[in-house]
Amino acid sequence: MLSMDAGINMFDAVSNRDMDRGSGEGIAALQQRLLQQHVAYAAALSPFYRRLFKGLNSLDMKSPASLAALPFTAKSDLEADYADFLAVPEEEIVDFCLTSGTTGKPVAMLQTGRDLDRLGYNEELSFRGAGITKDDRVLIAAAIDRCFMAGYAYLLGLGRIGSTAVRGGSSNVAQLLELIRISRPTAVVGVPSLLLAVGERFLLEGTDPAGLGIAKLICIGEPVRNPDLSLSPLGSRLSGCWNSRIFGTYASTEMATAFTDCDCGKGGHLRPDLVIVEIVSDDGTVLPPGEYGEVVATPLQVTGMPLVRFRTGDIAAIHDAPCDCGRNSVRLGPIVGRKSQMLKYRGTTVYPPAICSVLQGIKEVRGHYIEVYSDFDLSDRIRVVVGTSDPTLTPECLAEQISATIRVKPEVSLATPEEVTGRTLQDNKRKPVTFFDYRGRR
Repeated sequence: MLSMDAGINMFDAVSNRDMDRGSGEGIAALQQRLLQQHVAYAAALSPFYRRLFKGLNSLDMKSPASLAALPFTAKSDLEADYADFLAVPEEEIVDFCLTSGTTGKPVAMLQTGRDLDRLGYNEELSFRGAGITKDDRVLIAAAIDRCFMAGYAYLLGLGRIGSTAVRGGSSNVAQLLELIRISRPTAVVGVPSLLLAVGERFLLEGTDPAGLGIAKLICIGEPVRNPDLSLSPLGSRLSGCWNSRIFGTYASTEMATAFTDCDCGKGGHLRPDLVIVEIVSDDGTVLPPGEYGEVVATPLQVTGMPLVRFRTGDIAAIHDAPCDCGRNSVRLGPIVGRKSQMLKYRGTTVYPPAICSVLQGIKEVRGHYIEVYSDFDLSDRIRVVVGTSDPTLTPECLAEQISATIRVKPEVSLATPEEVTGRTLQDNKRKPVTFFDYRGRR
């Protein structure tokens, strides 16, 4: 049976953390070898890829660019039958994981013991890249239950470093305040809008969060940088509130790999031994660095459910200039939107995160969500519901501020912060739901 470098410890983070400081040729050679191995493994052992890649010679994968000759894998393929992707006997599965279902029904991703080693290795490298050491105490303000991958992955990575982990979860702001008071963490990992809500609650209670000794905020699930890689309004508010370094990340359950900022904050670094990323246009053409398109991921060295050319639905750009930190792998910029959530408004294209970014920069705003309707064939109707307790904030003022930044003036309605929270915080989701798409419904 094919194996993934059996007997070789590919997941030694201390030995491998400088892997992407080598030459571009060395990185390409490593990725070619791992790609050939990955495609051969999937084609031989996964029923889905056995059919899809029938007659394929994995040695034809001369470089990551060779992936362009292969078909894509869509989320709908996983939704149809996840077991069709399974490349190992059921008895080798040790973890049953579910996606959050943010943009569809949850998908099962089954993991072997080796996959968990890979997951912990990925998170160890990500945390080390953000400067986390064994001397840190890290609050995990992310879901660690309901079969989600995120919180479990962070726990594995911190354990490999030797850091102290505080398993706080993400469902209760008051509980997180108490945990911070009791455990005195030096770093927190969580959804940035939640971390801002925690900081602002401290301020309301008379405690300055900047004096609590939290030096790093590792942000998941929402972008904290603008397309030019500067801090977004949300990132800036977080930094000011906590007086902490802000680290952006991007990840998905399907690719079981994270892209994390280093100290230079120039985008999420790709691990060349764990994933190959392409950026593609609407027609599937691979785009050059700097151009925006859909993120397509091929996670390497996965044994349970290997994927090849998985379409994430997320829109971003690759940056290939050497980073000031000395690492030579490419970096993924912030996610500017989801392909399925692209909005059309009077000839202008806009993604919901652009609207969210404006609102996140207004301190009087306490939560928001966006509804979109297809009242007209060539233009969407966009309704933004904003939570606030400030009587001076008006819908027209908010609409004008949005229009001044993104040239789109949506319909704005006001609600109480509690009404917005009641709509956006859902028990079966690990982060707030801020986009509701009613297009195509009558």
